[in-house]
Amino acid sequence: MMNLTLKQLRYLDALAAQGHFGRAASICAVSQPALSMQIKELEGSLGLALVERGGRQVRLTEFGARFVAKAREVLAQVEDMGEMARAAQDQLMGRLRLGVIPTIAPYLLPQVMTALGRSHAGLDLHVRETQTHRLLADVEAGLLEAAIVALPVSEPGLTEVALFDEPFVLVRPGSEAGRPVPDARAMAEMRLLLLEEGHCFRDQALEFCGLSGVGREALDASSLSTLVQMVDAGIGVTLLPEMAVRLETRSTQVDVTAFAGAQPPTRTVGMVWRRSSPLAAQLHDIAQVVRAAALS
Repeated sequence: MMNLTLKQLRYLDALAAQGHFGRAASICAVSQPALSMQIKELEGSLGLALVERGGRQVRLTEFGARFVAKAREVLAQVEDMGEMARAAQDQLMGRLRLGVIPTIAPYLLPQVMTALGRSHAGLDLHVRETQTHRLLADVEAGLLEAAIVALPVSEPGLTEVALFDEPFVLVRPGSEAGRPVPDARAMAEMRLLLLEEGHCFRDQALEFCGLSGVGREALDASSLSTLVQMVDAGIGVTLLPEMAVRLETRSTQVDVTAFAGAQPPTRTVGMVWRRSSPLAAQLHDIAQVVRAAALS
């Protein structure tokens, strides 16, 4: 019988996700040599190489990719077994791994953490902030119990619970204050500053303006804060989620204006978790706490 351990599977999963021994070791809270040794021992037990070493990026072999997919199924099942015991408790306690997208995390998490501290005193909240596609993969793999994202995500294996709708506002240079608010067609003709590829907020802004993003001038940013600073410098205009306005526009001279009309641009913020999660009932309760904190 092969001597495979859950530790080895977790290390391999992290390595496959990160593509880098150092980053994987950091996520697993071990030294790089320790992680590398466990991967080598796993390969020795299997008699086959799992990763291609060399260069900065680590790549899975063909067998490694198939093995990682199966390993993630095993890890998800192990997580479910632990969650079964937690689900038998009246209230969710212990570790809760929650993912949040970057255009929500800085503006909502302080209220959410305070509210959860009051309603679930025994909860040990661990937060991961990254882009939607990575959060969804982590939820499906059992690496996160739930994630707060923009809906819909339309993944058949995930439950989606809408929390609230949030409008977007127009952010433009202060010198343009008082001018008519442009509609979507007019916005498409302006220098629209966006987040870089991978952010769902970028896609939502492009959809509102009827743009595809193909052939756009490369003036994309990695954060909402950078977008606002670019607007303040007179480079262009941008959209901003309403929850981000107070934090991101302080100490700037930008003009913040709501869109007119019956259908201004909005997004639906919600929580997602695995349909198979034994913690579904408890996660519904957590979602209600998050909703109340956001609307307070």
